[in-house]
Amino acid sequence: QVQLVESGGGLVQAGGSLRLSCAASGLTFSTYTMGWFRQAPGKEREFVALIRWTEGYTYYADSVKGRFAASRNNAENAVYLQMNTLKPEDTAVYYCAARRGFTVKTTPPDYAYWGQGTQVTVSS
Repeated sequence: QVQLVESGGGLVQAGGSLRLSCAASGLTFSTYTMGWFRQAPGKEREFVALIRWTEGYTYYADSVKGRFAASRNNAENAVYLQMNTLKPEDTAVYYCAARRGFTVKTTPPDYAYWGQGTQVTVSS
């Protein structure tokens, strides 16, 4: 049974930083790509970043490139999203997701497994 559990969300002022964590279990990690998505009120869920378990390849949405960084710890079966220089428009529920395979995919239907989400609120 695949389980993804996010943590690390909270309230931060604009310009601040947060680090999200996603603890994963039930996956054959070497065959999966992990994604980060977010969903703001009244908006569709959107892609933020992805990272492959194997070589650590990362890919980012243009809106977060240079500010956010995805990483993983294979020993702890966890992936992280370091978010710097946060803006009010980054306010959303952030989700960790997993898909089998290595192709770069950035739409929610491409990911089979999801965490429960963690709220990030950036005040101006």
